[in-house]
Amino acid sequence: MMSKKNKPISAKKGKPSKQGTDKGQSISKRDILRIARLVFEQNDGRVLTYKQVCHAFGKTNMGQKRAIYQTLVSMAEGGEIQELEPGRFVRGGLSKERLEGRFDYRAGRASFIPDDPEIDTLPLSDRALANALHGDRVAVSFVRTRRGEYKRVQVVEILERREATYVGRLQISRGYAFFVSLNKELRQDVFIPEDKTMGATGHDKVVVRITDWDRKSKNPRGEVVDILGKAGDNSTEMHAILAEFGLPYSYPEAVEKAAEALSTEITEEELAQREDFRGVLTCTIDPRDAKDFDDALSFRTLPEGGYEVGVHIADVSHYVQPGSIIDDEAYKRATSVYLVDRTIPMLPERLSNFLCSLRPDEDKYAYSCIFSLDEEAQLRSARIARTVIRSQRRFTYEEAQEIIETGKGDHAEAILTLHRLAQKLRARRFEVGSIAFDRPEVRFELDEDGKPLSVYIKESKPAHQLIEEFMLLANRTVAERIAEPARKDISPALRLGRGGKPAFVYRIHEAPDEEKLRGLSDYVRRFGYKLKVEGGSSVIAKSLNALLADIKGKPEEDMLTMLAIRSMAKARYTTTHIGHYGLGFDSYTHFTSPIRRYPDLMVHRLLTRYLIEGKPSADAAALEDQCDHASEMESVAANAERSSIKYKQVEYMIPRLGEAFTGVITGLADWGFYVELEENKCEGLVPARDLSDDYYVYDEANFRLVGRHTGRTFTLGQRVEVVVAQADLARRQLDFALDEPEMKRPEPRRALRRY
Repeated sequence: MMSKKNKPISAKKGKPSKQGTDKGQSISKRDILRIARLVFEQNDGRVLTYKQVCHAFGKTNMGQKRAIYQTLVSMAEGGEIQELEPGRFVRGGLSKERLEGRFDYRAGRASFIPDDPEIDTLPLSDRALANALHGDRVAVSFVRTRRGEYKRVQVVEILERREATYVGRLQISRGYAFFVSLNKELRQDVFIPEDKTMGATGHDKVVVRITDWDRKSKNPRGEVVDILGKAGDNSTEMHAILAEFGLPYSYPEAVEKAAEALSTEITEEELAQREDFRGVLTCTIDPRDAKDFDDALSFRTLPEGGYEVGVHIADVSHYVQPGSIIDDEAYKRATSVYLVDRTIPMLPERLSNFLCSLRPDEDKYAYSCIFSLDEEAQLRSARIARTVIRSQRRFTYEEAQEIIETGKGDHAEAILTLHRLAQKLRARRFEVGSIAFDRPEVRFELDEDGKPLSVYIKESKPAHQLIEEFMLLANRTVAERIAEPARKDISPALRLGRGGKPAFVYRIHEAPDEEKLRGLSDYVRRFGYKLKVEGGSSVIAKSLNALLADIKGKPEEDMLTMLAIRSMAKARYTTTHIGHYGLGFDSYTHFTSPIRRYPDLMVHRLLTRYLIEGKPSADAAALEDQCDHASEMESVAANAERSSIKYKQVEYMIPRLGEAFTGVITGLADWGFYVELEENKCEGLVPARDLSDDYYVYDEANFRLVGRHTGRTFTLGQRVEVVVAQADLARRQLDFALDEPEMKRPEPRRALRRY
């Protein structure tokens, strides 16, 4: 398949017809030259394969392709174009003998990504890599033959080493050690002098930093910078996951000390500047094991009818000042990280679990969004204010859900009214275009050593939806206050000193790529479903919701939901105000979780700047840089969280080697197909090499594996019976085998640790 970037613009003038040339007809060299020159002129600076050039001639046979290729070689010999390597040509753009960019190495494949976005990524051969490491900024040159033709791209200089660490184990020898890692970005084992091992043994998991790689040395040199502990221990493995993604697994002592020095006092001076909600019914609703309560709801009935609902958020900005040592560390982390068995907080524990946490029966500073709602949950007015609150009750989600279901319990009237209002907000949100993605969340019951005892799926119940809807309302209202300065129903007004919208942090979600949506529509049609891809965002969103409702409870539900999510753009932080497609909101931000998300803390500070202090707009470029960093760290944290889930899933399945399960095919490749078990959502690979009844070929266009002789097919969404064949904890991988008598079944085994 040809990428958009590489697909050449058709040579309109003089191009053969769409039917192409007759099979036996040759193309004159004159015609080839004329059309090829047009193609390269229209694609100046782009690297094209000879097959892409052939595309401009319509359908061609092998003889015609050979003639086109020979003509291109002649053009390269004459200097009209350049042949970078056999079959890859360029006109202009790469006339420099040297280019700068980034070296990329993943899973054994090396490439050079030029700084110039107009130049395509260039593959690198093994002999052209010099001593480059993944992520390094490098310079490359073009190696010529004696005739002056370009033979290959060669790394000639390391301009800047990427700061990186790697996780693995040592192979100890007398006087030295070699560091071995499963990280696919590392292309050589690392030589570690004996005095740089920190006394680590071969049983330890360590973190290594590369210090040097001399051109004459086969291996880079490095040093152990931390010993995580004995491989296989739960804490060691969780810390290893964090280290693999460059995430911290401990807090700097200086930051901890700075947090300990913060005062807990609620001062009269500060109270004078805040609205006092301590006499208003206020509660928190959180998971059973939560300690960082960053949001609370207050509730009271208004004399004129309707209700006042306050969304109160921990006022982290009161304690964490810009430029402080605590703020610098929080910015670096950008988010809390939630592994299976632990939370790695963005803020020191004294702040996240004590000073800022809205714990019951304690006076706390908050940043609040207070709403006046009628019986139909229609907004009458909203105001944003700094407040002081006192939570009277800490509910778990289970306790709040029981009140919703039974109508009985502490503050039942308030909880039931909040539930009713939240459901009206929710219904209205979906009516105007929110998309109801509801992917199952895997959770584990662990023993005291962190070993998984059971796996269960977290459900979104009305108690969760109650909190979700009021948090969405607050996030949306805060964004609208800044994006729509003329609004009279949200107070206070902006105090900028001049008109216009100030720079702000938005949470955006762009509309999906039309081509991806069409691909999804074509695929769901195979299952008998329909998806509209035209008619505007609201129409498409409603069609998506109808699809998600139709597949509920079907074998293909998880797989099609996953494909639908993949067709969407990724939500991110930016100063550009373009709305949130998935929620159907014209304006949206993150205001409600400053204990665990740095962008929310940025939003609190900007609200103070614009609504209270009356300062001019913050620097948009600086805010955008901070947004980019937060978005990147959010993605890194999510990958680490998924890795911890995968580790625990494999660990959970080790005692179940040889057991049979029912699953659904969720992915296909040349090397086999992936199956997600219905019972526990664990995913593993059925290798094609173990499908002994036939030789199977991957039919990418139709999302299936097809037996060459029997015609048997395996397709996405198909239910299959499998047994657990192998559990490789080091690689976090499961292998399954089909549970069929005629199918050769590998001996169930737990893979030996490879590092």
